[in-house]
Amino acid sequence: MTFLPKPKVRHPSLPKNALGLTRRDYEGGLSTLCAGCGHDSITAAIIEASWGLDVEPQNMVKLSGIGCSSKTTAYFVSGGHGFNSVHGRMPSIAMGANAANRNLMYIGVSGDGDTLSIGLGQFCHAIRRNLNMAYIIENNGVYGLTKGQFSASADVGTKAKKGEVNQQPPIDPVLLALTLGATFVARSFSGDKQQLVPLIQAALRHKGFALIDVLSPCVTFNDHEGSTKSYQYTREHYDAAVHADFVPFQREISAQYAEGDALPVVLHDGSRILLRKIDSNYDPTDRARATAAIGEKLKKGEFLTGLLYVDTTGKEFHDVNETPAIPLNQIPHNRLSPGSAALAKVLARYR
Repeated sequence: MTFLPKPKVRHPSLPKNALGLTRRDYEGGLSTLCAGCGHDSITAAIIEASWGLDVEPQNMVKLSGIGCSSKTTAYFVSGGHGFNSVHGRMPSIAMGANAANRNLMYIGVSGDGDTLSIGLGQFCHAIRRNLNMAYIIENNGVYGLTKGQFSASADVGTKAKKGEVNQQPPIDPVLLALTLGATFVARSFSGDKQQLVPLIQAALRHKGFALIDVLSPCVTFNDHEGSTKSYQYTREHYDAAVHADFVPFQREISAQYAEGDALPVVLHDGSRILLRKIDSNYDPTDRARATAAIGEKLKKGEFLTGLLYVDTTGKEFHDVNETPAIPLNQIPHNRLSPGSAALAKVLARYR
């Protein structure tokens, strides 16, 4: 994974939080993602949310799987602990770390391919166990790192870079999480920082599994069928002397709209999504109504955004499993490893 450190230059008048830290203290390395990638907007929102919550960097654990999204954890809170797992296996790493030390703050960043395809089983069981972590899906509908194959969240009718049309129905992570009993479910758009920052802050403070599905445009796979200047057409009609690639510069997409309003957003490839922000009368504590509202809007082609469902009464992983109240590395060794006599006593029960 490419990593470029940021220059350590900062203005002395930068605002500081209660810990005396500036936003620069919550940044990571320079992003090597495509210019205009929605994932970088999510990174900026995480930095803003962490700074605003006065998170102590050394108490944050950042986890990811494989894909463009997995690089994100290198771009924020450089003073935190980071672990880049194999494809789709981030939840099990989070489970083990969380079981060993409940006093840290856990945030996982995954992609739609990482979560909804190879990692779907692990994702489901992390929800079932109500693992205490914030889980952000950077959802762009493609496997960006491997050249734009359909992911499991691609909509029916979506055209891939090579022109084929997706015929398989998508998996909606929000509806799936509600079905599995998730206690915090939200959806947002990478360009809506005003909504995304407080959602991330709420997810980090939530006791249990907090899911935020963030629609995040991929700028690289925006060439269109029929164009003689498209990447596909050009590559089919010339012989390259050397292997080279070019990703055009794109501006990040931002969105500002009021509660209850709908906002059409044109993505880099010319496609259009319609966002609908929940209004003040929306009740996020009613699972059945939340499910119905999400389904109703999807039928109209709208993505309902905001905190869609929350349950603050559910038992999280540590409550259910009655794990020690202190981290394992603080428990005396003789309690963790009581010795051969204790082992023999346990084995005697099975003879």
